[in-house]
Amino acid sequence: MMSMTSSTPDQQATTPDTPVDAAPAAAPAAATTPAPAGLTARALLKQFQEQFPPFRDCLPLSIGIDKQILARLPDLDRKLMRTALGIHTGSLRYLRVMEKAKVRYDLDGTAGAEVTQTHRDHATQVLQQRFKKEAERKKAERDAAAAEEANRLRLEKLNQLTAKFSRKG
Repeated sequence: MMSMTSSTPDQQATTPDTPVDAAPAAAPAAATTPAPAGLTARALLKQFQEQFPPFRDCLPLSIGIDKQILARLPDLDRKLMRTALGIHTGSLRYLRVMEKAKVRYDLDGTAGAEVTQTHRDHATQVLQQRFKKEAERKKAERDAAAAEEANRLRLEKLNQLTAKFSRKG
């Protein structure tokens, strides 16, 4: 049930190796047990990284990894798990691994199905979109800073002229 398209801009990584926090999804699903109070998707992901080698080593996850997780942790809140999986699979580090990956791994780290070219292409496309968006954001910041500096200089010159002509009167 893991989807490669589940990432959102809020799940973008701030650095190549660390995903951004997503909003905690602690609302319990109808047929699941709620997560302990205070458990966030980020904390759950950290737990996955401690328990399961593919998460720790950022290996491509097998399709249906959510079912494997629920088999081992049946009391886990499904919505929280999906959010944690979305953070992990949407991270820059995971997407970079997926670009070149050949094989997917289960929770034990055992190699399984092959990574399709479609999935590698999708990872490449998502990364390109993110880098393009980041470049546009940085350009907008630079342009805003340049406009602010130009405005400051204009006001400074205007104040100098005002001071110069007000003294002669």
